[in-house]
Amino acid sequence: MNTNNGTSLAPQLGQLLVGRGWMFSCAESCTGGLLAAAMTETAGSSQWFDRGFVTYSNAAKVEQLLVNEDTLERFGAVSEETAMEMAAGVLTTTRQSSLAISVTGIAGPGGATPGKPVGMVCFGFAQRTSQGVTTRAVTHIFDGDRATIRRAAVEFALHTAIELIEL
Repeated sequence: MNTNNGTSLAPQLGQLLVGRGWMFSCAESCTGGLLAAAMTETAGSSQWFDRGFVTYSNAAKVEQLLVNEDTLERFGAVSEETAMEMAAGVLTTTRQSSLAISVTGIAGPGGATPGKPVGMVCFGFAQRTSQGVTTRAVTHIFDGDRATIRRAAVEFALHTAIELIEL
């Protein structure tokens, strides 16, 4: 995995989205807007990028993305359960988007807890279908310093979204 902030993957994702007539939105915690920035680095991204939410605090996740407070209490902000609710919340609060990605994790250097090391990032992927919203999540542990972890998380999110669309 290189460290180009995902800017080479964003145009590829954009082409796939345009080909399907989909708009994309994202919700970010530990990446703090880097995913949205990678998307908007691409000229013409307004054809397929709708919006990004930076919901760093738990309160923001609840207020803007409709994450259940019970989910945060039971599983924590850094969990697949929260990541899926974040991604689903994006699609619930937007009308234009068909695909959403959420990112929540521990970029470090502090913040680790038992079972949740620095570098642990949970990703949520939500897709709007004729049956409603479907979600899935994946967790990955990245090595490196804070900046490296954040860049790697963006690249991983974009790469995984491309793989899911191409299935």
